[in-house]
Amino acid sequence: MGKWLKAAECIDFKVDGSVAYLTLNRPDKRNALNRQMLIELEAALMEADDRTDVNVVVLQGAGKDFCAGFDLVTTYNDVKTDQAAEPAEALHYRTRFGTVDDDSWHLEATQRHMMTIFDLHKPVIAKVQGNCLAGGTDLVFFCDMVIAADDAKIGFPAARANGTPPSHMWVYHLGPQWTKRILMTGDTLLGRDAARVGLVLDAVPAADLDTEVEALARRVALVDPEILATHKRVVNMALELQGARSLQRFAAGQDAVAHLGRGPRRSQFRHDMATAGLKQALRNRDDPFGDSFAKAKWWDA
Repeated sequence: MGKWLKAAECIDFKVDGSVAYLTLNRPDKRNALNRQMLIELEAALMEADDRTDVNVVVLQGAGKDFCAGFDLVTTYNDVKTDQAAEPAEALHYRTRFGTVDDDSWHLEATQRHMMTIFDLHKPVIAKVQGNCLAGGTDLVFFCDMVIAADDAKIGFPAARANGTPPSHMWVYHLGPQWTKRILMTGDTLLGRDAARVGLVLDAVPAADLDTEVEALARRVALVDPEILATHKRVVNMALELQGARSLQRFAAGQDAVAHLGRGPRRSQFRHDMATAGLKQALRNRDDPFGDSFAKAKWWDA
């Protein structure tokens, strides 16, 4: 397929004009993230960054959703999708929820794949439709610009019982109060409200999303890639001077600590996963919150 991306099952890669389109391609799983997808995504990003016929990258999801989060069934069953070892050798590798350090190691390894977006020389525009939840937000907020459908659902409902975002760019987009409002309730923002509070660059009707993103990507692509790289590096250095890179590792460590929680909601979720499965666990976690949408009411006043 290319110099970096040799083969892919979970990522679709194509170049149109000077724009590379990278598509999360597990629509039957709502593009839930697993280890294979992240490895392929990193390779696809490097492919786009290395190619001289690409100026801009668009990251999108196939089907109805951008990304509904991590594949929780894989995570909670501790299926070692990131290991090539035979079963007899698996004892020599870290388990997902072994110790705090083991958990941190896994979270940081996942984070390194995602942070390729942040470190890329070329700008990455995220196109968000449908659900962009939990791990999907970990991924999308490393992008340089985010355009969402006005009815997209963006949030981290896992914050209610599962942990804290292990990759944390929320505060840099939202500021402290809105970040706490979203994470401390696990509530979700519709795309139009996410745009109003600055979490995404813009929100447009779902029917116009493809057109809007393509127009923005082609407009940005008119600028020489060397100039685009300097703009991205300067702005990202400003984020790093505000602690963005250090915060990512701290967030991963804190998420590992949160996983040790034995409070009633955390314990119930793990019990439900083990006895009733994912759907029931999510229902029991979220039903007490009723309408789970946070609204930017001040905007409409």
